[in-house]
Amino acid sequence: MASIEELRSARLSKINKLKEAGMNPYPSSVPRDYSIKEVKNSFDKLAPESEKKNISIAGRVMIVRGQGSILFIVLQDGDERFQAVLKKDELKEEVFNLFVDTIDNGDFISVTGSLFVTQRGEQSILIKDWVMATKALLPLPDKWHGLQDIEETYRKRYLDILMDKEVYNRFVIRSKVIKYIRNYFDNKNFLEVETPILQSQAGGAMAKTFNTHHNDYDMDMVLRIALELEHKMLTVGGYERVYEIGKNFRNEGSDPTHLQEFTMLEWYAAYESLETNMTWTEELIKSIAKELIGKTIFKVYDNDGNGVDVELDTKWPRISFGELLKKDANIDIETITLEEARIEALKWGVKDEEVKKLGRGNLLDKIYKKASRGKIIDPTFVTDFPGDLKPLAQQNGNGTAKVCQLIIAGAEITNQYAELVDPNIQRELLIAQSKAKQGGDEEAMEVSEGFLTAMEHGMPPMTGFGMGIDRLVAIFTEQKNLRDVIFFPIMKPRE
Repeated sequence: MASIEELRSARLSKINKLKEAGMNPYPSSVPRDYSIKEVKNSFDKLAPESEKKNISIAGRVMIVRGQGSILFIVLQDGDERFQAVLKKDELKEEVFNLFVDTIDNGDFISVTGSLFVTQRGEQSILIKDWVMATKALLPLPDKWHGLQDIEETYRKRYLDILMDKEVYNRFVIRSKVIKYIRNYFDNKNFLEVETPILQSQAGGAMAKTFNTHHNDYDMDMVLRIALELEHKMLTVGGYERVYEIGKNFRNEGSDPTHLQEFTMLEWYAAYESLETNMTWTEELIKSIAKELIGKTIFKVYDNDGNGVDVELDTKWPRISFGELLKKDANIDIETITLEEARIEALKWGVKDEEVKKLGRGNLLDKIYKKASRGKIIDPTFVTDFPGDLKPLAQQNGNGTAKVCQLIIAGAEITNQYAELVDPNIQRELLIAQSKAKQGGDEEAMEVSEGFLTAMEHGMPPMTGFGMGIDRLVAIFTEQKNLRDVIFFPIMKPRE
């Protein structure tokens, strides 16, 4: 079997043959009257017209079969395929021979001719002329097996899409889901906004940052970890409903359900309640399932690749964080101290070095994830998390915050708040977070004076929401790994 370099060398020599014959292997444009999809959809109308005036189509050569005086070529255009037939007696001998001598699988060509149906009933185009559109230098993967190396599918996603129609359609679904979400919030009179990715200070979530430096201003900067603070500041300016679909970056571990670069949807609505927030969440996700995907039962996977069937079309229950920890870990979150939380966290397998750094809220969250969250399969809203874990939310007065998360198959799908708008309480909570950060909690927040100043100018009561788009699409397309719903996931370089 020839090596890749040998195959590439052979194709380079074919470029010279094309040039010698006066054909450009990389023209700026080629004849194309219709897409393959248009031809297939209007075949009965176009076929008789093409007898009078030939038409041109273009596509990638996927298969060439036959020999001698007749060849059958399968062209692909997007996710559609169409057969082209090359007969020696239908065009000049040198044009026929040039095709035979220079065409390989993977090349893009334009063919001109008339439409007809073969004896086997295959809609086809009889080639009267052809030109090269792009000469491919490397071969496509084996047509029967595609890309077998899972890492190769991530590194060369373009080939994965080309060779596997299911993968091609999966990313079409992702696009449609995002479009559906936009329409949903546009119809509720939200304004779509864009906020900075490069920031002088991280805020809006508890996470480790990616750090960089602004050379012109000579200042350290970070990639954003959330969209929240800027959205709330926009409500001060009078925008009562805003949303954004944008990239966030968290410099943390990766696994099948977590990536360092991910796409988030966040929205904020003035004068609306957390209860309305939950109602909209349930309405949005159920309607995507029913109207866009066409079903309500999905197989959802955990980090170990174990799948469970989840029914979305049920009434989604609500249960508090405290109730879960009381039931599953015998912990009273209102009375437990920091030292007691550290002891309990060690019992639940949290690493000693983490226990020493984390604050009380983060310790309780670690225990909750180990003791409770994995047991929640059907869509469930978990409410009233520890207040020091949610310093940007309204506080309940008992050490908890007015927040909820939607959990499906043991995974967090959304974060939803009754947003804190009191600047005095907000300052106290952020100062407490800053002290935790100084004590070694790398995920704790910092005091943001710009945000606090905006709050002091007056921020309307509101509710807010955050959801990972990648995780939602993984549910709707029943994928085990978030990398399978992202075009080009981050990969370590090969050795």
